Amino acid sequence: MKIINSVFEKSSKTIAQCPESRLPEYAFVGRSNVGKSSLINSILNNKKIAKTSSTPGKTILISHFKINNIFYIVDLPGYGYATLSKKVKEDIRRIHKSYFKSRKQLLYTFLLIDIRHDLPKIDIEFMKFLNSNLCPFIIVFTKSDKLKPEQVDYQIKKLKKQLSNIWSVFPELYVTSSRNKFGIKKIYDFIEKSLKEYQN
Repeated sequence: MKIINSVFEKSSKTIAQCPESRLPEYAFVGRSNVGKSSLINSILNNKKIAKTSSTPGKTILISHFKINNIFYIVDLPGYGYATLSKKVKEDIRRIHKSYFKSRKQLLYTFLLIDIRHDLPKIDIEFMKFLNSNLCPFIIVFTKSDKLKPEQVDYQIKKLKKQLSNIWSVFPELYVTSSRNKFGIKKIYDFIEKSLKEYQN
């Protein structure tokens, strides 16, 4: 798949404000500061299309990007940052709950996890939340350029072992880096394949 055209369409505070189009959507979500906006920018070959911030929890909107006029990439608020106010945390929970429970256009979710750290309980809980809402998801490890190749392999084995106690069928997994675009082609290929299956 090639990104021929990518356009920021709108940011929404609520699910009711999201685009009414029936085009399929791929949601990107993860803990605050996991590198979500940077990865989206890398996927779309545009360093500025998704706003990045060094302040976790800054984005609490649902942002839609129309790709090739045939599908959307959706940037959802990050979760799990302890110092956010109770109101902001509740706003984020509300957005996630409404989006994943009612957004029928959602095709797949890319759940981003920082490969440098052990898998925290909150990520496991979010996986269970997606599963309970019948939302298929792909695990995407970010920031692989921060580790040596042998460290990446070690982290993957360790995280797979953690998840093997929870999932009988292990979710599909990609290792990525927004800095050197490692793993981006695999995401392109997955989107292309899943779109064809959806259209058929």
